[in-house]
Amino acid sequence: MPSENLRWETLEALKNSPKGKLKYSPDWREKGEDVLAGCIEVSSLSPLSGQILKRMSPRPLLKTCSLTSCVRDTSPGLSEDAAACGSLPISPRQISSPCSPPPLSIHAEEFSCQTEEEIKEAAVVSPEASVSSTPSISVLSPRATQVAGCIRMCEQKHKARAKTELSLRQEQQERLVATVANRESEQLKRFEEFMELKQRQEYQSMRDMMEKETQDIIGRQEKLREEHRHRMKILNLRLREMEQQRVREAELERQRQVEGRERHRAINAIQEEVLQLNQLLQPRPSTQTDPALDHAPYITRGNQLCSQVSEVVPASADGQFPSVEDLTVAERALQEMRSLVRGLQDEAAQAAERKKREQEEEEQEKTRQAELKAQQEEQQKNAVLSTKQKTKKAGLQTGADDSTLKWFNALQDSANQCAQASEDLSKAKDTQMKKLKMELQKAATTPVSQIANSSGSPLKEAFEKIDKLLSGRPVTSAGKTVTTSLHPQGLEFVSYRLAEKFVKQGEEEVASNHSAAFPIGAVASGIMELHPKIGDLILAHLHKKCPYAVPHYPPMESGTSVEDYQRILGYRVEDSKVEGQDSFLKRMSGMIRLYAAIIQMRWPYNSKQGPHPHGLSHGWRWLAQILNMEPIADITATILFDFLEVCGNALMKQYRGQFWKLILLIIEEYFPRIEAVTSTGQMGSVTRLKQFLETSLRTKQISAPKSELGSAFFRS
Repeated sequence: MPSENLRWETLEALKNSPKGKLKYSPDWREKGEDVLAGCIEVSSLSPLSGQILKRMSPRPLLKTCSLTSCVRDTSPGLSEDAAACGSLPISPRQISSPCSPPPLSIHAEEFSCQTEEEIKEAAVVSPEASVSSTPSISVLSPRATQVAGCIRMCEQKHKARAKTELSLRQEQQERLVATVANRESEQLKRFEEFMELKQRQEYQSMRDMMEKETQDIIGRQEKLREEHRHRMKILNLRLREMEQQRVREAELERQRQVEGRERHRAINAIQEEVLQLNQLLQPRPSTQTDPALDHAPYITRGNQLCSQVSEVVPASADGQFPSVEDLTVAERALQEMRSLVRGLQDEAAQAAERKKREQEEEEQEKTRQAELKAQQEEQQKNAVLSTKQKTKKAGLQTGADDSTLKWFNALQDSANQCAQASEDLSKAKDTQMKKLKMELQKAATTPVSQIANSSGSPLKEAFEKIDKLLSGRPVTSAGKTVTTSLHPQGLEFVSYRLAEKFVKQGEEEVASNHSAAFPIGAVASGIMELHPKIGDLILAHLHKKCPYAVPHYPPMESGTSVEDYQRILGYRVEDSKVEGQDSFLKRMSGMIRLYAAIIQMRWPYNSKQGPHPHGLSHGWRWLAQILNMEPIADITATILFDFLEVCGNALMKQYRGQFWKLILLIIEEYFPRIEAVTSTGQMGSVTRLKQFLETSLRTKQISAPKSELGSAFFRS
């Protein structure tokens, strides 16, 4: 056991102590020596001896100090025990204990003054002695009895002291236990409070974590919703694009069918015309007797062309439309048939001319007399006409005649009525109406801006877009489909803007590029033929911006400011600044060239063409009225040159001899008047006009403009 090991360790420590090394002499009394004579220092217990004794067994060790053992002071065993007891450390307190009687010997004092713990320690140290001391009955001597009594009294005293100390120790232990219990209860409370705090913190952290997770979940849900909305938007865009693609494809298919039907109608018209021309190739009863005219080659070729056209037509009889190549073949056959008819008619005319010449030779005398009489009458008429023209020129200065002014005012009234009819749409403030107005304006003006002299196909496409829009059919412009039926004033608004755009193209595009007059004039004449109202609006806008196209030289009325009068004459006035003369003449030249192109151009794709709505007769009237008015410096020479350069060839072919008489009149009588009103710095346009007139009169020919559109242009 651990206690036994401690005992032996204690004994070993006592043995090695200074007191444990004292030598014992059994005859110390006889020699009169002190038993502690060999001890230099006062013997004392180690500070750790109390703790060692507390760990020892508390059993009473009186047996080790029984009477028998104490009496045996003469026996060898007693001497050994005394020596063993003498070897124990003794404190000064024990030495000076009052319980040791003076007559006692040193051994008796030692045994009487030992504490209960020392006795117990001695019992532990010498177990053999306690075992060897067996109870025995012996008669004690008085001295032994006295010693035993002292020992017993000392034991009782020590017991009482031990009980007192024990009770104090118990009370101290109880107080300590109570203190420890209170402290532990407080610590338990603090621990419980700490645990409660921990629980609250954990609960708060858990709640914060749950709130954070909730916020994360809400954020993820919002992100998913945003992604869903984005995907829906993309899907809607794709669906809208697919729908637009479908609409475009449907529009293209419809346009293809419309073009196919137009080609079909064109081929039918060509076949009808070819068959009619073929009838003209057949010999008439009046020419069958003429041996010089042979109809057989013409009839054979005409039949071949009819068969060629007939082969093209059945290709479209099964619901299919003829191709552009089929239409081209039919048009070529028609042109060749026309050439055959013209050739046959030329031969017939030559034969008739020969026959007529023979008849004229027979009646030469009669005819000569009639011609002389007719020449005299013609000379008289020319003299009267010349007198009337001079009188008329002397009376008319800067204004047009009444019929022309009436026509001019009627066109302006028509344009003003159209503008008023579309005023609600033009001045719309609603967002939807503004959007519709812009879409209609783009649909009307964009095709006019795209007109160019590149080839016939783009020109035809622009014409068809304009025609569809004016006919109330849907038109695709800038990816959107619009129609004039979307608003009650849509047609008036589109008509007004379209006419204005045509004149603006002449004012800007033709003024910069003279070759643009013919494609724009061709489209404008075709639109005027199908939609006469548009023709009146085009002329009204043209007369308003260029009064010389009437022709009309507006006089300055009383109360009219200079700036307003300059605007009436066609000048641009911005911030009280009038544009330069060069810019003004350039714009007037562009509009006159466009007007000259319109009156001579015809839209070639119309299947049935009637008379031109504003043809060469109006050009002849314009030229005659210009010559009946006094010239204006720099303006009259410019517009005469531009008009004759564009339209002179067509007027020459139409009026022939009368046209050359008019040219001679300009050179001899009207040109000096132009020179008279022209200053030195304005002779450029006058010189240009003079060279053009002299060259034309000398060669008796006015060549067609280089930019004029031929039949090959419209086939491309």
